[in-house]
Amino acid sequence: MATQFKSLSDFSHITVGSAVDLTIAIVVAQWNAQITSSLLEGAYQLLIKQGASAENIQIIEVPGSYELSSGADIILRNQHIDAVICLGCVIQGDTPHFTFICEAVAHGVTQVALKYNKPVIFGVLTTNTLEQALERAGGIHGNKGEEAAATAIQMANMSKTIKG
Repeated sequence: MATQFKSLSDFSHITVGSAVDLTIAIVVAQWNAQITSSLLEGAYQLLIKQGASAENIQIIEVPGSYELSSGADIILRNQHIDAVICLGCVIQGDTPHFTFICEAVAHGVTQVALKYNKPVIFGVLTTNTLEQALERAGGIHGNKGEEAAATAIQMANMSKTIKG
């Protein structure tokens, strides 16, 4: 496996940018809380590191990954937000439920982004095992929450630059 011992959260080759003037919402699933709480911590800490103020970061909890799209839609409908980070974790089981949920969440996040013309970031782990999820939520492969936050900052700043 090419990424077996590689941290996937390496930002050394990119400029993440400043989050000083950004308002960011983080919509996080409560299901698989051991994983999603680590993703949330990674995202939150990167936003703070990049200059976001705690007052400009809103955290919204939803029951599970399936509800991430609805949560993003609700926050964008009711508040001025520069970007939304959706954090969740779906672990493969013995039924096709995994496939249906993953496809629905990916499609839903995309639809909300297009509806509001705002960055809505897919920070959802879709793994075969709990171990794989732990490796990507602060383990040997880094923290996917950090990656989602970096993406949100880049996309929000790009959107502001293009809009003038």
